[in-house]
Amino acid sequence: MAGDARHPGGNRGKKRPTAGTGGHGRKALEGKGPTPKAEDRVYHQAYKRKQAAERLAAKRGETTPRKQQSTPRRKAAGDELVTGRNAVLEALRAKVPATTLYLASRAELDDRLRETISIANHRDLPVLEVMRPELDRLTGNDLLHQGVALAVRPYEYAHPLDLLERAAGAPLVVALDGVTDPRNLGAVIRSAAAFGAHGVVLPQRRSAGVTAAVWRASAGAVARLPVAMASNLAQTISAYKQRGVFVAGLAGDGDVPLPAFDLADRPLLVVAGSEGEGLSRIVRDLCDVVVSIPIGAATESLNASVAASIALYTIAAARTAAK
Repeated sequence: MAGDARHPGGNRGKKRPTAGTGGHGRKALEGKGPTPKAEDRVYHQAYKRKQAAERLAAKRGETTPRKQQSTPRRKAAGDELVTGRNAVLEALRAKVPATTLYLASRAELDDRLRETISIANHRDLPVLEVMRPELDRLTGNDLLHQGVALAVRPYEYAHPLDLLERAAGAPLVVALDGVTDPRNLGAVIRSAAAFGAHGVVLPQRRSAGVTAAVWRASAGAVARLPVAMASNLAQTISAYKQRGVFVAGLAGDGDVPLPAFDLADRPLLVVAGSEGEGLSRIVRDLCDVVVSIPIGAATESLNASVAASIALYTIAAARTAAK
């Protein structure tokens, strides 16, 4: 057979010409052009961060947002996160070595937060606006962070004897014997700063240290008042006594009522005991006097921070009256 009956004159199996695609195939091969940057894709996290940066720049009055890190900086080992608007602002005012300022997205601006951002910008401190859940995670679900957190390097303790040298007049120092609650420690530091003390001494063992919780409880007073670490509190008390410092312990069964204590105008070390056990035996034996704070019979005792605050107020009032 010369050819296919269905296709006269043609060979079996021979393909016939087909219509063209009009260039559609070539266009498909060319693709859709370069991939947009991550920050230009509305569904990408980088786009959301860019929008947050622009909002933050608008709050500061800047025309262009500052370049920020693509992801929040993870705090380095040993870094502490100071939280709360007062504590963060006080830390920045005191030029505490900080690494990053975190702000919750859409945080309500007030005078404290505006000053915080201004100081951070002036110091070229990285300012990162993060979503509130991320800030909650960074702060260990601290619901009282008030939309701001500051990463600071580990606290640098002073030497106990340095506290005496920085006193312009009669030194007034507070020592804590076994206070392990950071909130009590922070409250003592805050009261000590408020009533003119020159520092706080902590024992190296059986004591809370300066942590983020202490920063917050002190409302930033840690930035204004030095805290010293004593390797041995008893030896430090003895060294103070050798330098003419009078040592007054606080205890509910003290020998002298606080209103009758009339040595407030001399160099003074006030020692407060732990929340449960009070002054240890060796520390109590080193005190020149043990002072009690009169309280009602229905109240068993006062905790360390309250007792220290009352004593420091009384001493400050006596010193003011003596001038």
